[in-house]
Amino acid sequence: MADPSSYRPRPGEIPDTPGVYRFRDEHRRVIYVGKAKSLRQRLANYFQDLAHLHPRTRTMVTTAASVEWTVVSTEVEALQLEYSWIKEYDPRFNVKYRDDKSYPYLAVTMGEEFPRAQVMRGRKRKGTRYFGPYTHAWAIRETLDLLLRVFPIRTCSGGVFKRAEQVGRPCLLGYIDKCSAPCVGRVTPEEHREIAEEFCDFMAGNTAKFVKRLERRMKEASAELDFEQAARLRDDIGALQKALEKSAVVLGDATDADVFALAEDELEAAVQVFHVRGGRVRGQRGWVIEGGVEAESGDRGELVEHLLQQVYGGESPEGVPREVLVPDLPEDAEQFAQWLAGVRGARVDLRVPRRGDKRALMETVQRNAQQALARHKVSRAGDLTLRSQALQELQDTLELAEAPLRIECYDISHIQGTQVVGSMVVFEDGLARKSEYRRFIVHGTPDPASEDGALRTDDTAAMHEVLSRRFRRYIQEGCETGSPDVGEARDPETGKPKRFAYPPNLVVVDGGLPQVNAAKKVLDELGVDDVALVGLAKRLEEVWVPGSEFPVILPRTSEGLYLLQRVRDEAHRFAITFHRTRRSKAMTHSALDDIPGLGAARRKALLKHFGSVKKIRLADVEEIQQVPGIGPALAESVHRALGEEGSDAAQPAVNVTTGEVLS
Repeated sequence: MADPSSYRPRPGEIPDTPGVYRFRDEHRRVIYVGKAKSLRQRLANYFQDLAHLHPRTRTMVTTAASVEWTVVSTEVEALQLEYSWIKEYDPRFNVKYRDDKSYPYLAVTMGEEFPRAQVMRGRKRKGTRYFGPYTHAWAIRETLDLLLRVFPIRTCSGGVFKRAEQVGRPCLLGYIDKCSAPCVGRVTPEEHREIAEEFCDFMAGNTAKFVKRLERRMKEASAELDFEQAARLRDDIGALQKALEKSAVVLGDATDADVFALAEDELEAAVQVFHVRGGRVRGQRGWVIEGGVEAESGDRGELVEHLLQQVYGGESPEGVPREVLVPDLPEDAEQFAQWLAGVRGARVDLRVPRRGDKRALMETVQRNAQQALARHKVSRAGDLTLRSQALQELQDTLELAEAPLRIECYDISHIQGTQVVGSMVVFEDGLARKSEYRRFIVHGTPDPASEDGALRTDDTAAMHEVLSRRFRRYIQEGCETGSPDVGEARDPETGKPKRFAYPPNLVVVDGGLPQVNAAKKVLDELGVDDVALVGLAKRLEEVWVPGSEFPVILPRTSEGLYLLQRVRDEAHRFAITFHRTRRSKAMTHSALDDIPGLGAARRKALLKHFGSVKKIRLADVEEIQQVPGIGPALAESVHRALGEEGSDAAQPAVNVTTGEVLS
């Protein structure tokens, strides 16, 4: 590991001008490329105290052995050079965009003498016009089959075309009028190119003129009593309209725009882009972002900047639309817009939509990005090989005797000490076991520093209480059966394992060293010494082990860290959902709601008669009985329920699946 100060250039050596810089490792490999408006200010950020850097940035500067830079005259030139170097060197610490699939395009080879329409994947070729991307290749073929009635462009391969030329007979599409058959001279090369250009014009969004032209010709044929020709034109119009229906209108002003959205978590992010041409969604693409130094910085503007470089750096001018809508603007938005305008050859409007149809479309793309990230996480979690790798990494890193096949994670949720709840989630073999989830209502523990017996409900006290209740029940259930293996305790009536019968191999608490120490204290008090314990601190994703002065830092690409994060995030989600439910009930709950036999109509009658619950509590049984519908027995129940102390006592924890009381 290199010391950044060993290769740090003197401040006076670094120019205060725009430029591009490269970090190299000891083998002279480029590991990171970046651009800056001021090289001096940007590079100074990398050579500050290592403790203030993000983990991946810290890893990058300690892996590097030298830094060099190239001065340019403008920020636009810096953008172009940065993109070229990233493509050339593929630096390991730059953010990487990985397509979650290979997207097909509808391509028209305008560079050939007889242009051909076909499905294409992979790298774009010069002289070919592309439309899409489409989600499925069959969608392209279906659309193309509809349009060939109106635009009989060639679709056959080169070999089929040559054979048709040699034998003087067209293929089947030529006989059924879905190809103009330039192979046998039915049309000249110029006429066929005109058909191809009209096809491209229609696919680019200029659709209205073709529909109107066919409608005019249909009326003319009908007026001339040529009903067969009119019927064919009618079917052609229907084919065009059917093709148009397959791409929904999302912007009424026939806008050409690309709409981007990001959905991210601590390790990865999903990107979605909708390609809108002529106001219609013509294609959709998605990527998964693998972590880079930009991703670590938490600046979405930097992520957007590198995303746009990735998408438009190698595009032809036709591939850049008039508008690019993004969730956040890059730092140098004006310069970036100039770079895009240089690629397109015309002005490009780069902005964040704030209202109207474009804002609504951005929200739709955002939902697609969130779903794409969820699908990616599910597919990754469902991979048996990756799950096994994650468990093995945790076993090796934490020096466990065996792989943690059962992991329990605990989290606390509250707002300023009110409605404090805890959650316990269980992962077995790397997958969530929701039937084993548990919720806890935290009652509080006596504060030894308080003279009036006040209860503590801070995070560490709440964690202590939750874990104490869980492991005390685990020990108690084993003792009740007399089983030497308390993990095999079973309910005598059902024969099923008791609710806390199985011990975890690994306990994860959401938090740093204080939460870990509170959990360790519980295990020591109860004599539980066969359960491993760690804490996962959210800010830097550090893994804390009891008795260790420093945290364990797992690589950001570690499957073990990914599993711990999923467990922690699930515990957090489960806790905060329970907390919100209790908070909502507390704001709307009435003391009358819990009285047996008192339905909605009688509660309403009581409140109408007395005006408030406070006045009902002050009334005696005879006064309550005067309310219509309230008899002597029910009046006694109401008086007794409202007069009892402790009606707001904390409720016991319940099983999320069965609703059974746990403690």
